[in-house]
Amino acid sequence: MSIPDIYTQGIAQGWQVTDAAQLANDSMFEADVLIIGTGAGGATSAEILAQAGLRVLMVEEGGLFTSSSFKGDEAKAYAELYQEGAARATRDGGIGILQGRSVGGTTTVNWTSSFRTPDATLAHWAEAHQVKGLDSASMQPWFERAEQRLGISPWAVPPNANNDVLKAGCEKLDWHWAVIPRNVRGCANLGYCGTGCPLNAKQSMLVTSLPAALEAGAQLIYRLRAEQLAFSGDQVTGVTARAMNATLTQADGPRVSLRAKHIVLAGGGINSPALLLRSEAPDPYGRLGKRTFLHPVNFSVAQFEKRIDGYYGAPQSIYSDQFQWDQGTVGPMGFKLEVPPMQPSITAALFGGYGQQNLERMQRLAYSNVMIALMRDGFHEQSQGGTVQLRKDGSPTLDYPLNDYLWESARRAWLAMGEIQFAAGAKAVLPVHAHGRLSRNLADYAAQIEQLSYRIYDVRLASAHVMGGCAMGEDPQQAVTDSRGRHHQLANLSILDGSLFPTSIGANPQLSIYGLIGRLATQLRDELTA
Repeated sequence: MSIPDIYTQGIAQGWQVTDAAQLANDSMFEADVLIIGTGAGGATSAEILAQAGLRVLMVEEGGLFTSSSFKGDEAKAYAELYQEGAARATRDGGIGILQGRSVGGTTTVNWTSSFRTPDATLAHWAEAHQVKGLDSASMQPWFERAEQRLGISPWAVPPNANNDVLKAGCEKLDWHWAVIPRNVRGCANLGYCGTGCPLNAKQSMLVTSLPAALEAGAQLIYRLRAEQLAFSGDQVTGVTARAMNATLTQADGPRVSLRAKHIVLAGGGINSPALLLRSEAPDPYGRLGKRTFLHPVNFSVAQFEKRIDGYYGAPQSIYSDQFQWDQGTVGPMGFKLEVPPMQPSITAALFGGYGQQNLERMQRLAYSNVMIALMRDGFHEQSQGGTVQLRKDGSPTLDYPLNDYLWESARRAWLAMGEIQFAAGAKAVLPVHAHGRLSRNLADYAAQIEQLSYRIYDVRLASAHVMGGCAMGEDPQQAVTDSRGRHHQLANLSILDGSLFPTSIGANPQLSIYGLIGRLATQLRDELTA
């Protein structure tokens, strides 16, 4: 079946789309609103502002890749669609970070899980971080709007065997489980969401808000890296940018000057604070880049006698919050239980080990289940997250210290995951740890978990959720922006992405961004068009 390429058709009909790598000379572009980043926050903002008649210019460092180029090829997808070729990690390498970098941002490659911001999280933000006007009742219509816009609803198809392990184990133990809402229409259940959807079924920003913004007259420049903001008093007066090369490995092309009456940063956690740091933006209280959160994830691998084939079917369709809020919002770190997709390359990297050990694990891939725990960081005083810093070349890195508070959550998560997997019929379970081994029963597994070392590199950690770094809140001494996303020191700068979150979400964050930025961008629209 041939799927029409939305962008080929749109450009032929007059969409303003420019590949900066093809620019021959230095250039200048002007608009009413400049939006840096085209992921969940940037695209949502662009659609709302462009449809109000504002001249919107969108800038994206990554490339424009569309349905016609998505072939389910892991190596190609990770190189083209992810930050640092999917090799991004914390400064010391303790946590691997999967984060998108292409038109559509991480929404192009995420696994479609769509949760509203938990009520407990919104309440904590109001109480602990002086966030105003974002309580559950106020946010409900914005979540509903995003759900309708993006086809978000609980997945109606039976879970694949990988997800069914989580469901069956929780049912056996009488633990909480539920079906995950997904942002899809016409999904063929292929399972390769992380390499880009070839059917345009995933209702990512690539196929929804960005085309809508372009149809309304917005302009898109891709393969263009925003390098620095210029200031005069409390105003951003311009942005200097540079074209990327064709392979997206270096910004060594023509220089581009960007000007707009209002600037929106939407590069996401890590990249938005990094741009402000590179620009030496006002930061009188030293809050910029602080409190960046990841939902650090640890893994448990179970082996079954039956085939699991976790690389086929919707990657995430079942979750459990049994241990998310069971000890309160600010007690020991809670965690959400899910499963990841199990394509061979990404799974080999997650399994760890090398040589014969890794080969043996991969030979059992079709009969294996992988479970993950998303640890809810940022709610406790011992969970301050990480700090975005700049390398000598100006590129960002995240310093994220690991401490006993987090390790205790990892230990409890492993115990929970192993119990679920054995309850679901696993014959052996392996904690993904430098010294982890297969346990043939729950008692041995629990004993192993208690004896393992809990330290960097031994415990394999990863993340696909980058949040915070430009926290919102009404107190300028604690936050970078106010509760509307407006920068406390710069009058014509808004930050409209997941870097606003004062803590992690406690759930996959894309719907939280759609709902929050839908509200904030609408407020900005009303101000700019008044």
